[in-house]
Amino acid sequence: MTTKTDITIVGAGPSGLVCATVLARAGRKVIVREWHRDVGHRFHGDFQGLENWTDPQDVLEELVSAGININFEHRGVKTGIVFDSQAKSHRVYGARPLFYLLRRGRADGSLDRGLLEQAVAAGVEVRFNDRVAQTSGEMVLAGGPRRADIIAVGKIFDTEMADGAWLALDPALAPKGYAYLLVHQGRGTVASCMFTGFRDQALHLSETVAFFERHAGLRMQNPRAFGGFGNTRLPRTALQGGYPVIGEHAGFQDALAGFGLRYAMRSGRLAAESIIGEASYRQAWRKTLQPTLRTGVVNRFLFNMAGRRGIDFMVGHLARTDTGEALRRAYRPSVVKRLLFPLARRRFRAPLADPSCTHEDCSCIWCEHGVHN
Repeated sequence: MTTKTDITIVGAGPSGLVCATVLARAGRKVIVREWHRDVGHRFHGDFQGLENWTDPQDVLEELVSAGININFEHRGVKTGIVFDSQAKSHRVYGARPLFYLLRRGRADGSLDRGLLEQAVAAGVEVRFNDRVAQTSGEMVLAGGPRRADIIAVGKIFDTEMADGAWLALDPALAPKGYAYLLVHQGRGTVASCMFTGFRDQALHLSETVAFFERHAGLRMQNPRAFGGFGNTRLPRTALQGGYPVIGEHAGFQDALAGFGLRYAMRSGRLAAESIIGEASYRQAWRKTLQPTLRTGVVNRFLFNMAGRRGIDFMVGHLARTDTGEALRRAYRPSVVKRLLFPLARRRFRAPLADPSCTHEDCSCIWCEHGVHN
């Protein structure tokens, strides 16, 4: 393709870098403007999961089909332990990886560094310490989360533990959320991922560490604190001033579990393809992303309504079958979920609101690190 006008992408997160790479490989001149000094500024080498259950296609195959090389460290996780609200352990298993374990941050081998290297190799100009004051020309907005509906607070550490993945569903550890422990090749991440109760994050983290010490044999060496936050909402158009909005800037995040990486990179690809083909980005994301985003809202509504017994029943069911297939069914649109969606949409915002945090004299992750202007 011949080069047309320059395209500016605001933000060097996964969605922005995937969008930039796809555009550059199609012959467009792309400039990425990032107001922090490097990629992965919100992360510290902590492990995250790239979910692999919401779509029949493997997520790594999806990235390759978009022209994205898998040049970052990853490990497919097919099995793990889930603790129900009574601390009873259940082994879950998938015939294909349930998720891919990745590292986030600026270090070599991380997802963020790998995507940056690909973008630069494709000819993208990346400008750091460059904050965008106003929009002009042809742009894509990928500035990251605008508010905190979910926060994760935890520790990264060295360890002699064997590799493994553990998840715990106990409100004392993570209100309306979950706690997790991920260990791979002598490194680990332990965290509480909470949807409310942000002001008590230190208490929930302390309870999480103690829980995994008792039930998973957690042993940490050289622990370092980390934290993060996510923004979950259902956009109307995913356009702002006529510009495509992608990733967490648009609110593309699973309302049930808070996974957003797959949505982020997919939305970056959709925005790039809409520019290359001069198609409608709004139609593209509504067709490709909206169905599972809506089922995620319904799943969150059902999770909040289930109570301890319902959650324990759900965990038991996941352990008795192929967990990946069960989760794919849970995210598959259906007549029942379409009927439930209007009610779920009205109700799902309320549980995410956090009355414990007024954002005044508060030290929660969002108050310390969020973009509030």
